[in-house]
Amino acid sequence: MHAVLLAGGLGTRLRSVVADRPKVMAEVAGRPFLAHLLDRLAAQGVRRVTLAVGYRHEDIVGFFGQSYSGLALRYSIETEPLGTGGAVRLALAQDPADHGPAAQPSFVLNADTWLDLDMPAMLAAHAQAGARVTMAVRQLPDVGRYGALDVVGGRVQGFFEKGRQGAGCINAGVYLLQADVFDDLGLTERFSIETDFLMPHVARLQPLAFETQGDFIDIGVPDDYQRAKALFDHRA
Repeated sequence: MHAVLLAGGLGTRLRSVVADRPKVMAEVAGRPFLAHLLDRLAAQGVRRVTLAVGYRHEDIVGFFGQSYSGLALRYSIETEPLGTGGAVRLALAQDPADHGPAAQPSFVLNADTWLDLDMPAMLAAHAQAGARVTMAVRQLPDVGRYGALDVVGGRVQGFFEKGRQGAGCINAGVYLLQADVFDDLGLTERFSIETDFLMPHVARLQPLAFETQGDFIDIGVPDDYQRAKALFDHRA
């Protein structure tokens, strides 16, 4: 299995507590958060990882090198911000093995988010459904911070705006997709996976919704960064 990790964010919301490094290098239980995430991917059966990096990428490359925890690492370096979608498209262009009719889909994950997810099961569901895009989704008691999804019959039909209160299903930020899924959609060089790719083309893509109930933490804000530290300190 191959995964693309989006690790190029500036981390502006986390600067008050982590100001001297990329946010994915923020220390959690004595190690960079990214190290925990890579360990998790290796345990799930991922063997190749492409890290989509930008801001202070030298810190990441210098620490992890070309391999880590049994994973072969490749770096896709943005010289200017491309948005999440542009970063993924650039990362998938790095390896010819990810293209062509026999190519396997790639996982796409935010490198500042922890999600307990059965990745082999998600891959199997993707293949069985013949999906072009599969999204990991999670039920929450209050979706106000994240925005909710309209899921019908196991497929994502639409997106509700942020601010909607109450229980619902959210995009958990992990995708499975083919390298050619962005083709023929008229996308610019810089685009967002959610607002420019998924939302306008949801009817055409009909993303499969793969539900998980595992731990979900976005370390991009100080409160959740502290939650992540507490979670991993407890696991240690």
